[in-house]
Amino acid sequence: MTPTTPRIAIIGAGPGGLTCARVLQRNGVPVTVFDHDASADARPQGGTLGLPVTIAQEALRAAGLYEEFAALARPEGQEVRLLDHTATVLFHYAPAPAPGATGGPEAGRPATDHPEADRPAADRSEIDRAALRRLLLDALAPDTVRWSSYLRTLHPLGDGRHKAEFDDGHTETFDLVIGADGTWSRVRPMLSDAAPHYTGVTFVESGFEDADTRHPEVARLVGDGSMRAESAAQGLFARRDGRGHIRLYAAFRGSQDWALDAGVRKEDTEAVRAALLDRFADWDERLLTLLRDNDGGFVNRPLFALPVPHLWTHTPGLTLLGDAAHLMSPFTGRGADLAILDGAELAGALTGHGDPDEAVRAYETAMLPRAAEAAEADARALADALAPDAPRGSLRHLRAAFGDPRP
Repeated sequence: MTPTTPRIAIIGAGPGGLTCARVLQRNGVPVTVFDHDASADARPQGGTLGLPVTIAQEALRAAGLYEEFAALARPEGQEVRLLDHTATVLFHYAPAPAPGATGGPEAGRPATDHPEADRPAADRSEIDRAALRRLLLDALAPDTVRWSSYLRTLHPLGDGRHKAEFDDGHTETFDLVIGADGTWSRVRPMLSDAAPHYTGVTFVESGFEDADTRHPEVARLVGDGSMRAESAAQGLFARRDGRGHIRLYAAFRGSQDWALDAGVRKEDTEAVRAALLDRFADWDERLLTLLRDNDGGFVNRPLFALPVPHLWTHTPGLTLLGDAAHLMSPFTGRGADLAILDGAELAGALTGHGDPDEAVRAYETAMLPRAAEAAEADARALADALAPDAPRGSLRHLRAAFGDPRP
């Protein structure tokens, strides 16, 4: 480290922040990561990420970890099914069958640029979030991540440097602070007045373990990939998560306090189940099985998003990546993709430019329009899926994306 080497802090030890830290260290640039969790294993990391191979190759090769990633990852199920509330299959895509095999009328159609359909066979890989986080953490130098470090505020010092003040009272000064701290970022307010807003949509998550053996009807309904059933501003969205697990989201528009409004405690599994069955009462029994037979309880997930586009005036010494920069709903699954790409590209810019401020400018110039395009596509897809005339919009987009000439 020379006297001109910038002191860099990354706030948040998620996939994007850790990717950024790894690429920086691999190129000889010191960095410190601060995270409010007590340890790497302090809380569950969620389910599976589906990453486009192109992004995984670009970002994880820059981190020197692609081979290790490939050993942990598995091909993502490519089948796509769209149903209505009567369980009628309106659209079905499956990868082209092997020579000599047969497929349905939609089988083997090529995918194009629709956010929910850009998944041709072998173009996406699944990896468990916890496994990816562990891979990235193990690749960092010892003590790179400082756990139990919650950023309270940043104090600008007038020359691009900022003094970071943490909840335990200690302070440190940095030349560059990178906000990779997600939805409720503590760095974002230094750059932008924008705050996440409730989208008006809530997902209620549940799941099925060892689905092929223990829940064969559900497994057949979902297929080898994803299944969406939509009608009248409600939806049941299911997809395979790997290792026999199927993740389900019951989606609907309404207050984020819907359970309170219905007199239901979110912790009361059977009461939540009854409330959901009431909401979906006119749906086919085959679809209601998804709400009746899940393993474990339900997790309430109101969806928040930042305005689109989310822009800010470049400020020396500060920048954002991942959800801190472009929070969108998880509907199209682009958040983690973009966070990892953000982290690798920001670190690449910093190691490729002599001037860190010019590096950040170059990164933001490329990242912001890309994020806006993805967020707009995600908002459109979610709006179509939960529109009053659903599934008409989703069917139209899927047919166009997979080359079906019908309107």
